[in-house]
Amino acid sequence: MSEDHTNSGEAFRCGLVAIVGRPNVGKSTLSNRLVGQKVSIVSRKAQTTRHRIHAVLTEVNAQFVFVDTPGFQRQHGSALNRVMNRTVTQALADVDLVFLLVEAGRLAEGDRAVIALLPAGARVVLVINKADRLKDKSQLLPFIDEVRSLYPFAEIVPISAEKGDNVERLLAVARGYLPEGEPMFDEDAITDRSERFMASEFLREKLFRLLGDELPYGMAVEIEKYELEGSLRRIHAAVIVDKPGHKGIVIGKNGDKLKRIASDARRELEQLLDARVFLEVWVKVRSGWSDDERALKSLGYE
Repeated sequence: MSEDHTNSGEAFRCGLVAIVGRPNVGKSTLSNRLVGQKVSIVSRKAQTTRHRIHAVLTEVNAQFVFVDTPGFQRQHGSALNRVMNRTVTQALADVDLVFLLVEAGRLAEGDRAVIALLPAGARVVLVINKADRLKDKSQLLPFIDEVRSLYPFAEIVPISAEKGDNVERLLAVARGYLPEGEPMFDEDAITDRSERFMASEFLREKLFRLLGDELPYGMAVEIEKYELEGSLRRIHAAVIVDKPGHKGIVIGKNGDKLKRIASDARRELEQLLDARVFLEVWVKVRSGWSDDERALKSLGYE
């Protein structure tokens, strides 16, 4: 996905680009597509992303630091949701450019809520995702006009994050808005997050995917021990649930569900880390954790 600027004479550019939008609009899918590797976990369940995650793409004359954020929404009033919403607003204040993702042909109240958060004068690119799924392409221009009436967007780019359609164009647009400056990360970096953090996220993704609608909202993953023994990563993780009844849902009959979740997470971690992984997972009940500021902080939610 990189473009050779060796002979262009361009100064090096580097900047932060926030990817924001309502839940389930494709922010993490786009983040992963942009850097060409899985950095953010993805599922069809709302609020899969709970943290601010930096995904890094370095080209010859530019470094993009994409800030993947939780979906902003007001459906849940818990402390966890307040922390996630605060993460979105903080990201908007700290970046050089914003990608606002909306779904082609669908402008929901959640989209309007995110647009209302955009700071006055911010440079915002309207990214219309899932444009390939719009059956009647003639609807695209009226839809663009509708969204454009809500904010003075710097650019508008229709894409398909899932298929990669027009993502190169989006990068080219973003490159022009990055300030000149030295890179923030090493050339081969793809994220600012640690292996320990990625282990908790990949395990949480498997919980989302394999439990589906059974998965309780009040669920988190805590890495209790992360040890390096040569090329082996020895990881001990706890799945935190809110109620005793949720424990059985995660474990499944004869422990089969939890075994499959751990096995799938281990295989994907071995691919990511290019190393052997021993992963041991158990389930703990911690009532009220998602509405307890101290518990959230201990689990890495700032």
